Amino acid sequence: MTGIPLAAAGGLVVELIETINANRAHLSEIDGAIGDGDHGINMSKGFTQAGAALGDPPPPLPDALRVLSDTLFEGIGGSMGPLYGSLFSAMADTLDGAEILDGPLYGRMIRAGLDGVEEIGSAKPGDKTLLDSLAPAVDAFDAAQAEGRSFAESLDAMTLAAERGRDATRDMIAKVGRAARLGERSRGALDAGASSCCLILGTLACGVKKRLA
Repeated sequence: MTGIPLAAAGGLVVELIETINANRAHLSEIDGAIGDGDHGINMSKGFTQAGAALGDPPPPLPDALRVLSDTLFEGIGGSMGPLYGSLFSAMADTLDGAEILDGPLYGRMIRAGLDGVEEIGSAKPGDKTLLDSLAPAVDAFDAAQAEGRSFAESLDAMTLAAERGRDATRDMIAKVGRAARLGERSRGALDAGASSCCLILGTLACGVKKRLA
């Protein structure tokens, strides 16, 4: 298969919720090094609320993403609710009117998500934020598609770039958010937002590949 029906893909959001909940303690531990230590708790709270609102079976993927977006805007304090809310809202908007999620549409979807995050925040790649995982992942997917690689291969390239981007935040100095107050002392720890974004992208990739098989 070269694509998956959007009407039957709402389960991807269910899998995102499961991943965030499974990594609640891990994400909070990462955040505790240079932040408040509540990133995993807040993310799990918002994603769990979205899960309760989705219903069973979940709706088509655009609708499921919109439920997740709306819930995160309302259910997560601080900056992460609006950032992830904007990410998933932009992704949902890109899928409206489509029936099949294929490589080109997926690329447009994650590019729109990146644009949505950049539009509402002041951060840029290199500032030790979720963008350091998201931006290289989007670029890697686009590059793989441009090289003629398959949808699944492009997802693998995206996942690898997200992981490398996450790992690169360890050597960065935080430029935005509360961690920025630490200056040089923020170096040496992973960014929690980049870590959760990497989990989200990896889960999406695995879920899509499973449905392509």
